[in-house]
Amino acid sequence: MNISMEIAIITPDTLSAVGIRELLKELGPNNTVRTFPDFGTFADDTPDMYTWYFVSSQTYVLYNAFFLPRKEKTVILMHGVGGTALPASNHILNIFLPEKKLKAELIKFLSGNSPLPTPEEGRDLSTREIEVLVLVSKGYINKEIADKLNISLTTVITHRKNITEKLGIKSVSGLTMYAVMNGYVEADRI
Repeated sequence: MNISMEIAIITPDTLSAVGIRELLKELGPNNTVRTFPDFGTFADDTPDMYTWYFVSSQTYVLYNAFFLPRKEKTVILMHGVGGTALPASNHILNIFLPEKKLKAELIKFLSGNSPLPTPEEGRDLSTREIEVLVLVSKGYINKEIADKLNISLTTVITHRKNITEKLGIKSVSGLTMYAVMNGYVEADRI
């Protein structure tokens, strides 16, 4: 890789930050890689100058208003992948991968050979399902959702069933995470 890139790593996990920084420098010696322990420190820099953002999942959730519009160049650092409520339309890097696989994944991201996955056909939520999802993530119970949306309790239950089938997420916390990660609700509003 001969292209010079500006790369930001935003994670409070020093060991992950140092490890990813070294791997990125090894893969592209001309790359400028900066690490930030928190979003505030990163925001004090010039955040829009970066080609790539490697971000802890917690930081992504808390500051998704910044990262969501930049998700094409944002990689979420995960401690293992599976059973997670992250939407399929994000770049995700499992930091528990063996070194060879981790390098291969990094090369895919940096070379542009890792396009954002598209949501599966039939997974798109309807407008009403999104409304129900938002209210669920804000802690409303079925009866309150029915009253708020002026629909029957049975209809709310049907919408919730459809949401869980489409997303494969059954817990309220998982649905809330999905709503935040997709920008349907802000983390500080739940």
